[in-house]
Amino acid sequence: MLNLLGVPSSIHNKPSYNRDNMIARIVHLGFGAFHRAHQALFTDRLLNRGKSDWGICEVNIVGGEQLIDDIRKQDHLYTVLEKGATTKEAFIIGSVKESLLATSDGIDTILEKMADPIVEIVSLTVTEKGYCMLPGGSGLDLNNALIKADLANPSKPMSAPGVIVEALYRRMQRGLRSFTALSCDNIPENGLVLKKAILGLANARDTQLASWIEANTTFPCTMVDRIVPAATSETLTEIEHALGGMFDPCGIACEPFIQWVIEDNFVTNRPNWNEVGAEFVDDVVPYEEMKLRMLNGSHSFLAYLGYLAGYKHINDCMNDVNYKKATLHLMLKQQAPTLHVPSHVNLQHYANKLIERFSNPSLKHKTWQIAMDGTQKLPQRLLDSIRWHISHHSDFSLLALGVAGWMRYVGGVDDNNQAIDVRDPMLNELNNLVKSSPDGLERVDALLSLNAVFGTDLPKNALFKQKVSEYYLSLMHKGAKQTINDLII
Repeated sequence: MLNLLGVPSSIHNKPSYNRDNMIARIVHLGFGAFHRAHQALFTDRLLNRGKSDWGICEVNIVGGEQLIDDIRKQDHLYTVLEKGATTKEAFIIGSVKESLLATSDGIDTILEKMADPIVEIVSLTVTEKGYCMLPGGSGLDLNNALIKADLANPSKPMSAPGVIVEALYRRMQRGLRSFTALSCDNIPENGLVLKKAILGLANARDTQLASWIEANTTFPCTMVDRIVPAATSETLTEIEHALGGMFDPCGIACEPFIQWVIEDNFVTNRPNWNEVGAEFVDDVVPYEEMKLRMLNGSHSFLAYLGYLAGYKHINDCMNDVNYKKATLHLMLKQQAPTLHVPSHVNLQHYANKLIERFSNPSLKHKTWQIAMDGTQKLPQRLLDSIRWHISHHSDFSLLALGVAGWMRYVGGVDDNNQAIDVRDPMLNELNNLVKSSPDGLERVDALLSLNAVFGTDLPKNALFKQKVSEYYLSLMHKGAKQTINDLII
């Protein structure tokens, strides 16, 4: 287990501040890998500058028992190993002050912590599914099992929105100020999505409560960017070597690049994360769309077409010259034209940097991991750009190929005739459509019937359907590698 006394003197990146002076002004829901390598790291860097006492109370509502148990044993310290193409640097993170677990500490303890007036920010990384929204994000899904349970027993919530709403209810009842609800999930306009979820639940429970929340709580949008692959036993062994033989079960590895753009809209105070590299802005949307389309859209393109071809990792795809050319073309010719970015942003430079990041051989970011939850990712990563091109009568060939790649992927068999372990919130619907349609154009038609993914406009567009069908048949008969080779040549 990790402890500061045993950390080798060669590790210079460790807390230089008195951790006893930290105050847990932030409660974070969802103590996962990305948060450990991103928000908690920014908070640690600010503490190291000696100008902050902001600490974090980590909360896991569902699962995460082993992680919380492990981090408590090492005084809430853990390691982030930044891995460049040729360099590695370990950081001991000390910004976590305390932790709470619903299964052992009880949900009421968590709620009372969130109702404590010392707490000024409740942040969360619970993935898109954790917001319990209807498909397309049109509103809260009141038929979601967790939401129904929260409405039946609001003082014992089970969902992230339920926990936040009950904590805000307690603050309202006690005449306390609200907190800022800060989404750090990779969702378009994540603050607005969180606000819809919270107000949707509050209105269903008590319109007076909803009015109070709307008048007193802010929901800043954020754009988060750092490639953080899921930890593996190899990762933990690598971290153990970096720590001179000290094992850290909570350690995480990531790329050196890190970015955080935050809408400056906080109820009370906030940490000055901008002093350690974050950026506070009035409007996050241009940055968000840039990242979602150029980075995440390219990631999804590579995940489906790479996995089909047998490439296990993103950097494996980058070792194929045609995949690299296709990805750069996708970024600059088919995603970049759809964006409206601030004048200081250079999209050519951004694309080159993304190719460099994707090529990092140290990360081993699995195509299978990125391919998960495609029904929730396709609209903002690929389909919105396709709509732009249709309206502007411009080329969207590679975007259409990405959609066709997803269709082949959810068919459950790769180009080597190996079964694919498809993971998706709509897996039952996908499996039913795949089983009920012969492979080929009928399969394309079946999958296009998913209005929650494609809407009603794209399936009716003849050019879109023609392009996707053409590439689907090419993937079916030639495979992913040859299809991309033909496009590039």
